[in-house]
Amino acid sequence: MKYIVLIAAALAIAAPVSAQGKLNVVAATEDLASIAREVGGDRVAVEAIARGYQDPHFVEAKPSFILKLQRADVLIVVGRELEIGWLPPLTQQSRNAKIQPGADGYLDASLQAQILEIPTGQITRAMGDVHPLGNPHYWLDPENGKRIAKQIADKFSALRPNDRAAFQQRLADFTTRLDTAEKGWLAKMAPYKGTKIVAYHRSFPNFADRFGLDIIGYVEPRPGIPPTPQHTLDLINEMKRQNVKLVLVEPYFDLKTPNAIGRETGAEVLVMPPSVGGVKEVTDYFKLFDYDINLLIEAIKKVGAK
Repeated sequence: MKYIVLIAAALAIAAPVSAQGKLNVVAATEDLASIAREVGGDRVAVEAIARGYQDPHFVEAKPSFILKLQRADVLIVVGRELEIGWLPPLTQQSRNAKIQPGADGYLDASLQAQILEIPTGQITRAMGDVHPLGNPHYWLDPENGKRIAKQIADKFSALRPNDRAAFQQRLADFTTRLDTAEKGWLAKMAPYKGTKIVAYHRSFPNFADRFGLDIIGYVEPRPGIPPTPQHTLDLINEMKRQNVKLVLVEPYFDLKTPNAIGRETGAEVLVMPPSVGGVKEVTDYFKLFDYDINLLIEAIKKVGAK
């Protein structure tokens, strides 16, 4: 019996990389998980921590998350300090050396992305929840989706060299499909280029930049700071002055103030998910843009915004 165990152990050590089983991947968000599934196919098992209907800045840490991280071969994070309030303690408590920052299994998906709103000068708490490394909601630009996918494919290929060809083929397929889809989204949005909107939080600058929307203000006076009566009044007056008829709200924010703004300005209040899983219909990265763009165009037509 002892010899059988020794032979089995030796075979396991000598086994080719592709026979090691699926890569266990944990992604901080469902957006990253969706792209990882596209790239990894049946060679990976992917789980997300934050749900698309949750505010990704504030995720309640659960013991089950530590268990997921303990089993992970790869951890993919949004980065730019989006998860700073909840993920680092979980990663540390997992005691999984493979996925600690700087380790081979750790991937910051923001490193090759186009990052907007990188602040200059001194940053203080009075500025609210400002991200010193720039706006972390970069996945809402399909061009960044391609960059994220390439980083993921390269990371998977480095960890499973025998599967490199399969990962690179899936990356090429994903990129081709996303190119085609993006052309369609841009064509649909083209007639509405320059439409002025207000958003609750700074989730949509990358989306607005790609699809030609003009964000003229935010319901939050500063990032992460709840709306105040004076700021709300100022925003209402500015919306009236510029004839802004759309307010975008992420699914996890209270609608009381946005609805009040809508009543005062005649604007449509649109609950628009910035993430996969934000509503049940949005089950993957492609459907996120399909859903949001269709929702936007319907609302623009309804209110005659421009």
